[in-house]
Amino acid sequence: MLRYEDLYEFLRKEKSSEGLQKLPIEFVKNFSEFIHEHKRNITRNGDFFSDEIMKEKKQYENSMTMFKELILRRKKKLLNLVFIANETGVMKKDFEDMLSFEKDLFEQILMSVEQTDKLVSTLLLNGATGLQEVLLLITDDVEPFVGMGGESLGPYKKGDSVRLDKRIADILIGGNKAISL
Repeated sequence: MLRYEDLYEFLRKEKSSEGLQKLPIEFVKNFSEFIHEHKRNITRNGDFFSDEIMKEKKQYENSMTMFKELILRRKKKLLNLVFIANETGVMKKDFEDMLSFEKDLFEQILMSVEQTDKLVSTLLLNGATGLQEVLLLITDDVEPFVGMGGESLGPYKKGDSVRLDKRIADILIGGNKAISL
């Protein structure tokens, strides 16, 4: 069971270090149980102004504040790790110190950053070559084919959304295989 002192120590360590600190695997579950126990202690006694109840209320409020600050600090560190991983690759040590939901968040954000980098690269390349791309919704299955630059494209299935060279898009639209979005 998580104690108030443990939560304080986790936050102190998180504040004083650059990297993510190792937390117990069941940290969020343990915190939830800890908070619910404090709530029960506060509400089960009838005297809301006794010293014991006031102490419980204060610890409850402080615990919530510490938990929010701990999660916020970890999110900031996670975002920093995403930028580092995007440039240099993921360090196994950093990934090991993440909680399961943090790993999922990390992977999703990293994918988004990588997709954005690819989009920027494509825009830069298209700007340099003068190519225009069109976003299409494929309305009928399209077999694999060779693009204008000799590259292999497709196959595309009905319902796919693809970005293609305007010249190829015009051919697919003209053949009733796609519509422009």
